[in-house]
Amino acid sequence: MKLIEAIIKPFKLDEVKEALSEIGIEGITVSEVKGFGRQKGHTELYRGAEYVVDFLPKVKLEIAISDELVPKVIETIEATAKTGRIGDGKIFVIPLESAVRIRTGEKGDEAV
Repeated sequence: MKLIEAIIKPFKLDEVKEALSEIGIEGITVSEVKGFGRQKGHTELYRGAEYVVDFLPKVKLEIAISDELVPKVIETIEATAKTGRIGDGKIFVIPLESAVRIRTGEKGDEAV
């Protein structure tokens, strides 16, 4: 099993969610997060004063899946979240040692 963590632009969330649903992904955890990468934020003008916005709003998706679904999920997120502009985000694949469905007690792949 793997845990996919994807950091994407907030306005791409619905499109990514729909695309993942179409390939059979049923469970996703979504968090609103802030951060920056290479873009290092940006400057804005407010009432004549310029200030730096260091942390930009992003959305973090967490998806626990079986190993065989990893390439398809990565491909789907990459294709739907991409705008071609800086700050599109990142996808991380993390080994998932165990999972348990609390309601039924199912373990492993059956739990995700």
